[in-house]
Order: sequence, then C-alpha cells, then structure tokens
Amino acid sequence: MKTAEAVTEGHPDKVCDQIADAILDAYLFRDPAARVAVEVFGSHGLLVIGGEVTSEAQVDVEAVARKVYADIGYPDDIEVLANLHRQSPEIAAGVNLGGAGDQGIMHGYATSETKEMMPRAFVLAQKLAHGLADLRRLDRDFSWLKPDGKTQVTMDGGRIANIVVSAQHAPTITAAAMKPLLIASLIRPLAGDVPDAAIMVNPAGNFTEGGFVADTGLTGRKIIVDAYGPHLPVGGGAFSGKDATKVDRSAAYMCRFAAKNIVANGLAKNCFVSVAYAIGQENPVMLTAKGDGNKDLSPILKQHFDFRPLAIIERLKLRQPIFQRTACYGHFGREGFPWEEIVSL
Repeated sequence: MKTAEAVTEGHPDKVCDQIADAILDAYLFRDPAARVAVEVFGSHGLLVIGGEVTSEAQVDVEAVARKVYADIGYPDDIEVLANLHRQSPEIAAGVNLGGAGDQGIMHGYATSETKEMMPRAFVLAQKLAHGLADLRRLDRDFSWLKPDGKTQVTMDGGRIANIVVSAQHAPTITAAAMKPLLIASLIRPLAGDVPDAAIMVNPAGNFTEGGFVADTGLTGRKIIVDAYGPHLPVGGGAFSGKDATKVDRSAAYMCRFAAKNIVANGLAKNCFVSVAYAIGQENPVMLTAKGDGNKDLSPILKQHFDFRPLAIIERLKLRQPIFQRTACYGHFGREGFPWEEIVSL
C-alpha cells in the first residue's frame, strides 16, 4: 500500500509558503536579478517575515502579505512584522561567480504510471485538495467551505483503498452533512466510483476554525507535499521564498526536468535524479540518475543536462516572477512551468 497527502491553500504552512513566494515574485517583477531568501511564520493573529533580500527594488512586503492572506480567503486582520536584511557578502561572493548559493542534495523523479508523470496516489491527493478550493470559490452551493483543508489517498496496487478529506467549514453545516455532498461533487468526479474504498470526511468531527486561528504556520514545512509524496527521498532544503540562485530550489526543478524528459523520451519507465553541491562552487560534486530498478542513467543525464547554477537559471527561465503559483498544490506534475516542458533528447 502507498499513501500520499496534500493540503489546500488555506493550510497555515501553505499560507506562509504563498506569502514568501509572492514577496519573491514582487522583487523579481521589479528586479530579475534580486537575491531573495524569505521565511514566514504565522500564528494566532501575527505574521512574521524575516530573511535576506539584496535588490535595488522597493517592495512593500507587508502589503504583499496582507493581499495574499485576503485572497486565500481569510477576512480577519493580522499584525505583520517584517525584518529583512541584505545577503551575507561572504555568500554573495561565491554566488556572484556563478557558484551554488548553498551546499545540499536535491532530487527529482518522474514515472510513466500517470500522464502527469507523478506517483498515482500523490496526483489524486493533490487533485482532491485543489478540488476543495475550486468548489469553495466557484460553486455557490459550497459557500460553506472555508480555506483550510487536507486530503489523503491510500492505494493498494492500482486500487483506491482509502480517501480522507478534512475540510474547514462554516458553523451552518455539520461534518456529517458534508460527507454525501463532497462524495458526490468532489470525490466521484476526481476518483470515480470507488465502492470498495473507505471514505472519511472530517473524521475528527466539525472543523470550523482553521488557518492561523487554529494553528501555526511556517515556510518550508511541507517539503514532501511540495515534491513527490512520502515514498521518495526529498532533499534537505525547502523551496518557497528562495530565488533561483538557491540550488535548494533551482536544482530540484532541474532534477525534475531531467527525470521527466528521460522518461518522456522513452529511455526509462521511471527515473530518479540526484545532485549535490558545495557552496560557492559551480559544478556539482555529485550527479546521478537511476531508473527501472537499478539501471544507471547517469551518462544520459550528464550528456543532455547542464547542472551549473547559472545554466539551470537560463534553461528554465527562473528569473521570471512565476513562483507564487508553485506554492500550493505541488511544484511538479502541473502544466505551465518550464521544468515541466518536454524536449527531444
């Protein structure tokens, strides 16, 4: 059995990720060469923004944060504290020469088991989470849905064995009343008829308080949800709030790009790519690819893909302000991002 989970845009951690990436995008829109490393913490009426920014651009980070928070669907006011400083000149010296902004290990994966080239349970969990948001925003009959929520899918071979949906809701409806409505309008349209599956909706009961009212949030705390699910290794770093000189993000995107194209070109049914860097150095200290069991695909990887940080930024066009949309519903397996494009090898 394999289980994967996903969260909605109103989950506290994802609120923080989206605010961090919205701040990144705001700087990149004004200054494509901006260096940004922003962390966000939210808790019970308070939002704290910290980190490093090196740019001549001026951004009202408090206004950006408030807009994202309201756009997600939270009407309550929130106190915002911002404390941003310039990047360390010692780190900048290596990055300025084209080196990696930090040491670390990044991974990428692709599989032919779904059209998204992602693990099946993970794809469905993300679709269910996104579907909750679509119902809340687009269907008047579901106006009782609120922003916070989680989904979870368990697969037993090719069969869906279990689906869990936890959705924040208005006090005007109960968890019991929600279940048949969400089965009919969310689960069946996305998962099909699953008569043998155990379906749980709000298994803990009513869920009327969500977001920072009920819990704390922090950037980078959903790295498995951001990547490929719990059955594949993830690198040591999170993505959101970091510009592309931070290989935690850019190299992970390049690993996905390489793995997906190796599979898309019929060179393997699945592919797992790994890369590691030393801070300030241009060339990776490790670069490998394996697929279809233990088949070594590293020669193909090294022949077709350049993993130097500046080469990654150029190939994937990572100085564009495209990152806020990545911050929820997964960074991979979604159309519209450069690292998801298929090229001929």
